[in-house]
Amino acid sequence: RGISSEERPKRPLTAYFRFLKENRSAFRQKNPEMSNVELVKRIAGAWKELPASQKQVYEEARKADWQRYEEQLATYKAQLTPAQAAALKEERRKRLAKRRSFRAKRELTVLGKPKRPRSGFNIFVSENFQESEGLSPMGKMKQLFDTWRKLSGSQKQPYLQLAEDDKVRYENEMKSWEAKMIELGREDLIRSRKQRPIKKTAGTAEKGETAKASSHDNKAKLRLKKSEE
Repeated sequence: RGISSEERPKRPLTAYFRFLKENRSAFRQKNPEMSNVELVKRIAGAWKELPASQKQVYEEARKADWQRYEEQLATYKAQLTPAQAAALKEERRKRLAKRRSFRAKRELTVLGKPKRPRSGFNIFVSENFQESEGLSPMGKMKQLFDTWRKLSGSQKQPYLQLAEDDKVRYENEMKSWEAKMIELGREDLIRSRKQRPIKKTAGTAEKGETAKASSHDNKAKLRLKKSEE
């Protein structure tokens, strides 16, 4: 029988989170108008003001739970075959990598990193999506891709020009943002020279747009196929 990571014993709560869990309902009843964020801040304040003797009660409970957790974890690990242990380790690695990626993206949003430039095809889609035919989003994307592919170079040019303008906007905003990050001591967020954009000719830009549009279409077809299965 396979063993999933869901069967792994859960780490015990810290003393503070135990206090939070036990008192959240009472604080909510006394402060029904508060938002969740405000409520948690209120509980955190109460925890800080809690006498050391009362905090010790929660700390002792945490220690007892931690000892029980270590015993259960040892039993759990003893059941695993080498293959299961390796599979669970890889599953955990992917889960942590996904969590780190999410936190990194959230941090960049908080720091105000400029949005990446849109392609000509992206701009074309955003301007025509609502009016396009097709009952489903996938159907609309397919119809828009077919329309884009049939457009002449002169018809695509306005969208390609808007995309080039957006690249200029992005580069200018990125330069200002990176200068700000250097002031904050966050050189780790600065792009390397290899990541800097290379100027393209009009012909190269159009070929790139066609390739991007084709990629969008392939992904849309794949999602559509899965939904039909």
